[in-house]
Amino acid sequence: MFLGEYAHTLDEKGRMIIPACYREALAGGAYISVGFDQNLIVWPTAIFEKILDRLSAMSVTDPNTRLLRRMFYSQASRVEFDKAGRILLPQHLRTAAHLVGDAIVAGVGETMEIWSPELWAEQEQCIQDGKVNAERFVGLDLPLR
Repeated sequence: MFLGEYAHTLDEKGRMIIPACYREALAGGAYISVGFDQNLIVWPTAIFEKILDRLSAMSVTDPNTRLLRRMFYSQASRVEFDKAGRILLPQHLRTAAHLVGDAIVAGVGETMEIWSPELWAEQEQCIQDGKVNAERFVGLDLPLR
């Protein structure tokens, strides 16, 4: 499980160190793709393959399915770690997520996200707005078991 928030720097080649605790969770391999909020998502291989199976089962006659498949497949890359625990963020993904120099790595359960500090600051404002969140999340029915 991916938890926490970490600040990192991209080097001149677009490589970034992944937190050691996350590397353990990605030992079975991973993929990186564009997220839905001008961010990047790093998917453990098993989760990524479940999504691919689901996408493959969806009707290609539906225009939203075709668009989602294009977004998902064309923007994805396999993650490979170098000896220093870094991954290379392809230029097209760095551009899509507005990543230049610094990045925020955020754990979000089964995946991790990579954000530009500016866009992550906007997310933090949403996260920290207790009154709005109480209204926003009331209908989610989060059971405690």
